[in-house]
Amino acid sequence: MSRGFRADASGTILGLALLAGTSLAHPAQAYTVYVTNEKGNSVSVIDTETMAVTGTWKVGRRPRGVTTSKDGKELFVCASDDDRIDVLDTSTGKVVRSLRSGPDPEQFILGPQGNLLYVANEDDSQVTVIDIEKNKVMAEVPVGVEPEGMGLSPDGKILVNTSETTNMAHFIDTTTFAVIDNVLVDARPRFAEFTADGKFLWVSAEVGGTISVIDVASRRVIKKITFKIPGVNDEAIQPVGIRITKDGGKAFVALGPANRIAVIDARSHAVEKYLPVGQRVWQLAFTPDQKLLFSTNGSSNDISVVDVAAEKVVKSIPVGLLPWGVTVSPN
Repeated sequence: MSRGFRADASGTILGLALLAGTSLAHPAQAYTVYVTNEKGNSVSVIDTETMAVTGTWKVGRRPRGVTTSKDGKELFVCASDDDRIDVLDTSTGKVVRSLRSGPDPEQFILGPQGNLLYVANEDDSQVTVIDIEKNKVMAEVPVGVEPEGMGLSPDGKILVNTSETTNMAHFIDTTTFAVIDNVLVDARPRFAEFTADGKFLWVSAEVGGTISVIDVASRRVIKKITFKIPGVNDEAIQPVGIRITKDGGKAFVALGPANRIAVIDARSHAVEKYLPVGQRVWQLAFTPDQKLLFSTNGSSNDISVVDVAAEKVVKSIPVGLLPWGVTVSPN
């Protein structure tokens, strides 16, 4: 195989450099992409202008969830096996402090004001609310067994946690930190994503193989989205990460060991196509302008770059060992 190309598990050839005569649709400005490498205990840093890794930063053990501060000056990383959240200075790549968290933090989401971090602690069945500046635990909210996914309504009033073993989406009031409802979904829910208008919540079920679309007002499941890929066993189709465009038109879903990203009409809920990516695609992140989408491919140790408008994979970038989480700088 010629240099600059690789084959994914389905045999599809993806260019590390695009074929002659085509061009990569770069975002209007350059952004920085951060990828946590679960077995590498590191973060890969990627420049969207060059589409190359520009640095590798050491962090705590088994890094998974990752996000940035609102101004992009700090990077937060769940160091799951160290029971802490590392805070890195994005100008130096150095860990400058660590935040208290419960045992085995896996995913988190930053509050709209940028001062509260909502953390799913997988080993003690609770969500921890942390004041970032004070490094103070503001609340501990009991939820189901093995909490993971964390979604926050656009107005910041409703927090949703998914519990993998209890198979529920837990709705939490961010004023009182009380669980106000529990919605049963399919087996092993992994991710929760609100639509931009706040009317619907999408929850992926890894073992169930579905997406539950929940009406937020009634907190009822109004649709189950299923997937069928020719030549791929149903057991390999394991939905995990979800991203929905701001205009509510399209949704992208990572399908785990199926090695595909599903493209869905977010209004009709019809699955339109499948994009072949690397092996065991896990999490997804848009650039702020939503021109590009990045996926972490855990078993092939790379990320895929999707041109959102063209709905096409345009590049593969090698990163560290077992890439898990991904986020993009806000500016």
